[in-house]
Amino acid sequence: MFEDLLANRNLDDDGEFMPMLPMEEDFEDDEETQIADTLAILALKNTVLFPGVVIPITVGRDKSIKAIKKAFDGDKLIGVLSQRDLRVENPAPKDLFKVGAVAKILKLLRMPDGTTTAILRGQQRFELLELLQEEPFLEGRIKVLEHQMPANLLEFEALIATILEQAKRIVELSPNIPSEAMVMLKSIEDPNFLLNFIASNLQTKIETKQQILEHNDLGEKAQLILEEMKTQLQLLEIKDQIENKVRGDIEKQQRDYYLSQQLKTIQEELGQNPQEEEFAKLQAKGAEKQWPAKAAEHFAKEINRLRRMNPQAPEYSIQLSYLELMVDLPWDTHTEDNFDLRKVRKVLDEDHFGLEKVKERILEHLAVLKLKGDMKAPILCLVGPPGVGKTSLGRSISRALNREFVRMSLGGMHDESEIRGHRKTYIGAMPGRILQSLRRAGSNNPVFILDEIDKVGRDFRGDPSSALLEVLDPEQNTTFYDNYLEMEYDLSKVLFIATSNSLSSIQPALLDRMEIIEISGYSTEEKIEIAKRHLVPEQLAEHGLQKNQVKLKAKVLKSLIQEYTYESGVRALSRQIGAVMRHVAKLVAMEEPYEPDITPDMLEKILGPSRFNMEVYREVNSPGVAIGLAWTQMGGAILFVESSLSKGNGKLIMTGNLGDVMKESATTALSYVKAHAEELGIDADLFDKRDIHLHIPEGGIPKDGPSAGITMLTALTSLYTGRKVKSYLAMTGEITLRGRVLPVGGIKEKVLAAKRAGMREVILCKENEKHIAEINPDYITGMTFHYVTKMSDVLRLALTK
Repeated sequence: MFEDLLANRNLDDDGEFMPMLPMEEDFEDDEETQIADTLAILALKNTVLFPGVVIPITVGRDKSIKAIKKAFDGDKLIGVLSQRDLRVENPAPKDLFKVGAVAKILKLLRMPDGTTTAILRGQQRFELLELLQEEPFLEGRIKVLEHQMPANLLEFEALIATILEQAKRIVELSPNIPSEAMVMLKSIEDPNFLLNFIASNLQTKIETKQQILEHNDLGEKAQLILEEMKTQLQLLEIKDQIENKVRGDIEKQQRDYYLSQQLKTIQEELGQNPQEEEFAKLQAKGAEKQWPAKAAEHFAKEINRLRRMNPQAPEYSIQLSYLELMVDLPWDTHTEDNFDLRKVRKVLDEDHFGLEKVKERILEHLAVLKLKGDMKAPILCLVGPPGVGKTSLGRSISRALNREFVRMSLGGMHDESEIRGHRKTYIGAMPGRILQSLRRAGSNNPVFILDEIDKVGRDFRGDPSSALLEVLDPEQNTTFYDNYLEMEYDLSKVLFIATSNSLSSIQPALLDRMEIIEISGYSTEEKIEIAKRHLVPEQLAEHGLQKNQVKLKAKVLKSLIQEYTYESGVRALSRQIGAVMRHVAKLVAMEEPYEPDITPDMLEKILGPSRFNMEVYREVNSPGVAIGLAWTQMGGAILFVESSLSKGNGKLIMTGNLGDVMKESATTALSYVKAHAEELGIDADLFDKRDIHLHIPEGGIPKDGPSAGITMLTALTSLYTGRKVKSYLAMTGEITLRGRVLPVGGIKEKVLAAKRAGMREVILCKENEKHIAEINPDYITGMTFHYVTKMSDVLRLALTK
């Protein structure tokens, strides 16, 4: 605020001003001075002149020099007005504020450089009524303004006292203001003069100072000055806090450095050297490593670089962490595989029921490894619905092979650096999660699960799935490059197993590098076996129950599966078994009598009413309704295709959140029906006089794909002919305009879904017969499969007579 008191800067009328402090008696004399009605006008930049304040200015503009000389030759009085816009060199009346200060020219000096300097002292405020001339200098008619004393003098005195307190605090926080400034301020008795002097020294905008000058009421003027002082004080306090914090941080760093130097000296006196101990440990670990020649050479180079570093430098800890990673990585450390194939098969069978394809593939890999002695590990991708045991199978494989187990979840990963790591020049740099996981495993041949590989994200930070191309390519992963390690690392001995719910979202190039093994959903019979062998014992142990305290027979488990769960996996089944266990555990803990043998009738009391009623799928009561089979990421599912006719002009309406491919299937089915209307016994006029509405329930779920083609054809033909679709019949297959039925995928999941729903007959494409042969016959007993090649065969088998 008062910095301008400290230096007598030579400023012109284009620059800032430097106020001086006159004697208070001079200010009182100025107020009694007679001032003419007409005065020469001086336009002032960058500041506002207040009455009683002395400022030196260097006059540069011709008009200003002429006005100063005219006034100095006369009564030495001149009107000073501040400019609104500092950029205007030749100000017009509109460029000047209307209120200013009459100034007395105390001295006019000719400087050695040829410029003119004037010492001005403000006397009284005035208002410019009219500008009389603009050439050769500004001259105007003015009116002298008087201040009004506030009505409440006591309040005004308190306001002045507060301003002085604020000024004291500002002086204390400003290192450039001498403490004597406060003594000088307290010596000023005239409140008007005090306010003018403080206002002139405020570090604020010209507009604000002008607003203070224009106030006639001293109370309002004091209030405005106090508000500006509070703002300036807040800035100074924040600045002081920042300076104190920085000063404290510097002092702490100096103290830490001093203490560390003392500690270093003490350790040297005692014959200790922690840095040498670290070097010795790293070198000892490095000597034990059986790593490639390039890695050994690089390690020696980097440890010598560490020796040359100052231990206090930030780079020292970064380099130390880097070398620790190098010696911790399992370059040639591996576990011995279990080559007893019968034992491996036994372990896999103990942990998982079914999943024969995966087990056979692992045994084949071990067999080749046993015979050859060395082989690149396969890259497997297990694809199947949730809850079928993909992730837990990886842990079982590691136990069977006697290898370490590592799991890395890829779901939601967006940053490529999660795979490849960051360059160690970045702050907080780390190796990628591949190397971090191998470091924790301590072995270079673990079973490495890449969980949820279909859910890898992609954004501006990079594409992790592209980084995985190198990891999952057996031809490239022998020289995997991590940005942090800055060296090649061999991943070829790692058995990577990726898991996925769907292949559609996996990048084609990545998909091409993996061996796909599809894991289908479980049948009811498989779920019963899994529950007996794994789920029930696990839930008994989790709830602290003994085998004799609760018994779940196959009949009860079947009711749980069919009436309380509807899934391809067994997660929901495990939760329902857990609910039964909790019910029994409560009865045991409360020592209440109960029946340990749980019956199907008791399930409703324990779990509530059954959640799934399969009867709704089994019978079709009206024409125009057919049952189809669908594949979802959750496994197989049953879906209804409903149709109805209404008066219209032959428009086809499709609802149920259908995708483009499914809509095209519906259009193809309708075209086939129209083309073969005579053969099917349909009145051709119906197509022009009736609108047809095709709907697939559960509209909140998006549906797409061609496999509902024959179902839509059957529903439309049933509607037009009035013939019902047979009960307990489901179907799946794609159709063409030529009347052909094409094969579709997901057959096992669809057939198991039909079995769960109580379907007795299924219509399929002839080419899907081979997929039915892959299903265990025990799981599809009581079901009849019809294999067709033409759409006419579908209608013959599906519609009642």
